[in-house]
Amino acid sequence: MNCMILDDDTLSRRIIEEYVKKTDGLDLAYSCSDPIEGINRLKKSDDIDLIFLDIEMPEMSGIDFLKTLKNPPQVIIVSSKGQYAVDSYEYEVTDYLLKPVEFGRFYRAVEKVYKRAEQLHDAQLGSNEIFIKKNNTLVRLKYDDILWIEALENYVIFNTFKDKFTIHFTMKAIEQRLPTRKFTRVHRSFIVNTSCINVIEDNNVLIKTQEGSKSIPIGKSYKDKLMKDINLIIK
Repeated sequence: MNCMILDDDTLSRRIIEEYVKKTDGLDLAYSCSDPIEGINRLKKSDDIDLIFLDIEMPEMSGIDFLKTLKNPPQVIIVSSKGQYAVDSYEYEVTDYLLKPVEFGRFYRAVEKVYKRAEQLHDAQLGSNEIFIKKNNTLVRLKYDDILWIEALENYVIFNTFKDKFTIHFTMKAIEQRLPTRKFTRVHRSFIVNTSCINVIEDNNVLIKTQEGSKSIPIGKSYKDKLMKDINLIIK
């Protein structure tokens, strides 16, 4: 999981950085000292899975920071005071740690993060459809009908055989809600239905459409995962 640490306390931030490095499965993407920097980082990157968040910070509190996130990743609060726990849980934070944080307590919090991620994945496996809001109605989309999903600034576009649906969402949030057995991220701006891939050519995948085919680029950091997700036989 890619992590962000957001804490104006330098010592506390360094301790959490060391704990992240010691924990298998966690990668430190950003370590920030103020919430404005954190907001700007999240706008540029939608691949953050977990935020370690302080509450009392200058300019903006951790609670106010949470209010700015429309589709937040999992959050673990790291605070010197317990009085904000009730307010923070209204934003579905995964855990609340009191400073100074011992590694054992930190690790138990991370285990909760993994468990919640597994529960979300299991829930995805039990469904074969989602509902998309179009105007004032909800439209049922079967997974088999979705060809690919494309990012467009703060929106994502679901492309099906017959229609397109544009919603205000992030690619990261969409990726978390789709079954990994059927959909794979091939590019920062594209998620594809692996069963709809006709050809993989150089650094592109070709998906058959009613008009012919759609060529979608494969990002360098996504190519290895794509090769694992498809049923690849090499002679």
